Amino acid sequence: MKNIKLFVRYQVVFILLFILICVAIIMNVNTGSVNITPSQIFKIIALRAEEGSVASNIIWKIRLPRLLGAAVLGGALSVSGFMLQTFFRNPIASPFVLGISSGAKMFVGFVMLIMLQYVGSISLTTMVVASFIGSLLSMGFVLIFAKKVDNMSMLLVVGIMIGYICSAITDFFITFAKETDVANLTYWSMGSFSGMNWGSLKVASVVVFASLIATFLLSKPIGAYQLGEGYAKSIGINIKFLRIMLIILSSLLSACVTAFAGPISFVGIAVPHITKLLLKTSKPILIIPASFLCGAVFCMFCDLIARTAFSPVELAIGTVTAIFGAPVVIWLMVSKQRRV
Repeated sequence: MKNIKLFVRYQVVFILLFILICVAIIMNVNTGSVNITPSQIFKIIALRAEEGSVASNIIWKIRLPRLLGAAVLGGALSVSGFMLQTFFRNPIASPFVLGISSGAKMFVGFVMLIMLQYVGSISLTTMVVASFIGSLLSMGFVLIFAKKVDNMSMLLVVGIMIGYICSAITDFFITFAKETDVANLTYWSMGSFSGMNWGSLKVASVVVFASLIATFLLSKPIGAYQLGEGYAKSIGINIKFLRIMLIILSSLLSACVTAFAGPISFVGIAVPHITKLLLKTSKPILIIPASFLCGAVFCMFCDLIARTAFSPVELAIGTVTAIFGAPVVIWLMVSKQRRV
C-alpha cells in the first residue's frame, strides 16, 4: 500500500512539474514590454506566421531562447547542487556557496578581458572551457579544505572565503582593463539570461544534456554512495572513479551556467531540497530528473519576475533567486541545529 502511494506521488509530482513548465513558457512568451496576444503567439510559434514582423522577432529572437536558456541552465544548476550535496554529504553544498561559481567567474573574467583586448571577441566554446577550468580550480581548493574540517558550518565559511578571494582577483583584473571591457564583464557578472540566443542555447544544451545523461547513468552508484562508502564498496562500486565523475560533472554543469548566465546564487542549494520534499525520497534515479525539471521551473519564474517586476528596469537573476532561495538555506541551517 505504501509503495502504491509513493508511486502515485511520484507521478503527480512529475505531471505537476510538466504543467508548471508549460505555464512558465506561456507566461514568459506572453509577458513583456511589448504586448502580444495569445492568438498571435500561437500563430507565430505553431504556424510560423507573421515572419519578419516585430512580434515574430521578439518571440523567436528574444523571448523563446531566453526562457529555454533559463530552463536548461536552471535545471543544470539544480542537478549540480544535488551532486555536490551528495559528494560532501552536506545539505548546504552548492556551486555558489562553495565558491565554485566564483572561481568560474574569475577565470572567465580573466579570459574575457584578455580576449576582448587582444582579439576583440570571445567564442562560446572558450567561455565554457574557461569557466570549467575555473570551477575545477575552486573545487580543488574546496576538496583540500574539506579533508581538514568536519563541521558543516566551517565548510560553508571556507567556501565563502574562496568566493571572496576569487572576487578580489577578478576586481584586480578589472582595475587594469578598458572601460568598455569592464562594462561587459560587470553586466555579465550580475547574472542574467538576457544574453541567450539560439547559438548559445545550442551549445549549452549539448553540454548540459550530455552531462545530465552521464549523471543519470550513475544513479545506482550514487544511490549506493548515499548509504555509505563501505556499502558502496561492498557491492563493487569504484569509489575513486565515482568521486572523480561527481566532481567533473558537477563542475561542468555549474561552469556552463556561469559561462552563459553569470554566477547565480541559491538555486543549487534550494531546489534539490524542494525536490526531495515534494517526492519524499532522495533516490537519485528520481531526484536527478525531478531536480532538473524543478530547477527549470524555478529559474523560468524567477526570470519572469526579474524582467517584469520593475519594468523597464531589469533585476539581476541572482537577486530574485536569492530572495526565494535564501529562506530555504536558513531553514536548513536551523533544522540542522535543532537536530544537533
